[in-house]
Amino acid sequence: MSPRYITADWIYPVTSPRIFQGVIVIEGERITGITSRDLIDTDLLEYHKGILIPGFINSHCHLELSHLKGRIPTGTGLLEFIKGVVSLREVSQDEIDAAIEEADAYMWSKGIQAVGDICNKPDTFSVKRRSKIKYYNFVEMFDFLQESRTDELTRGYKDAFALAPEPKSAVPHAPYSVSPGLFAQINQLNSGKVTVSIHNQELKAEEDLFVSGGGDFYSFYSRFGMNLDHFQHTGQSSIYYGLKHMDPEHRTLFVHNTLTLQKEVEDAHEWNSNVFWATCANANLYIENKLPDYFAFINTGALMTIGTDSLSSNWQLSILEEMKTITKYQSRILFDTLLQWATINGARALGMDDQLGSLEIGKQPGIILLNYNPDEDNLADQKVEVRRLI
Repeated sequence: MSPRYITADWIYPVTSPRIFQGVIVIEGERITGITSRDLIDTDLLEYHKGILIPGFINSHCHLELSHLKGRIPTGTGLLEFIKGVVSLREVSQDEIDAAIEEADAYMWSKGIQAVGDICNKPDTFSVKRRSKIKYYNFVEMFDFLQESRTDELTRGYKDAFALAPEPKSAVPHAPYSVSPGLFAQINQLNSGKVTVSIHNQELKAEEDLFVSGGGDFYSFYSRFGMNLDHFQHTGQSSIYYGLKHMDPEHRTLFVHNTLTLQKEVEDAHEWNSNVFWATCANANLYIENKLPDYFAFINTGALMTIGTDSLSSNWQLSILEEMKTITKYQSRILFDTLLQWATINGARALGMDDQLGSLEIGKQPGIILLNYNPDEDNLADQKVEVRRLI
């Protein structure tokens, strides 16, 4: 196979400084060289206007909810949103399968190379086995803090875990939905070095439950025939409950973090040096109309990643659109920083950085083109688009 010589205005390797009019040498899908135009015969060069970057990493998605696109209204708050998801899950399998297939193809077309995907059921597994995208399967479990019913409530999730393609791990849903006993079972299911994700500090009711023992979760659970009379609040925010019961030996990915404070970020880093944070800006706006304090993470050197969440809580599954939204509301965050979040940090969080997340010799990270000039253009401009080259 003859090599390809791909060049653009700028190359952004991500793990090293950008290169003006550089050339990426590709054989198959593997990078075999990074050089300059003056060293390559001009007849061999493939010229592009814009910047070349590695394929995006979507660190948090729920592919199995793709059939719910547009079915749940915006701005309901998380508890009403969850009720909506539960009430709409009974859809024909053909419709579910078609939506999963379409969403997978869409993400690939939008430059997404790998996805950390939440699974409650096996619905997505057949698509993933033949997809061009690399998936990390987070098989999610919850027992609504009903430890006496853990085995009954999680039987289906454990069956899904047994069927899930590698790489995979069992993961807790959120502090407000996982009992200490279920945390222990999840820890036992995960052997070796894996990534464990958890939804974290997404709404005020979550903090109320743990800090004061109050809030809306009591009435929320009662609607599902559950009660929290046995629950003992901790007097601390919910993240500390997670830190107490999760295994610090694993890579840990905290998702959403809408209410997370800088001190809590620092404490999580003390607990485990392999902590990552996923922001899903459009989903946060869709559900709660709030965004995290991004500088609580930037100021601590936190390893931030970017996810799309699901089509039940987003208008599209596009990392570029997530970057645009963050830029719109936090224009002080530099493009180079966002690009790290969208690529190498996500690859490291999923344990895939040996092949993905940066333009380096020997890797197969995908190559995508943005029609964008970081020195002149506004990333939030809707004219900025992604085109997959490799």
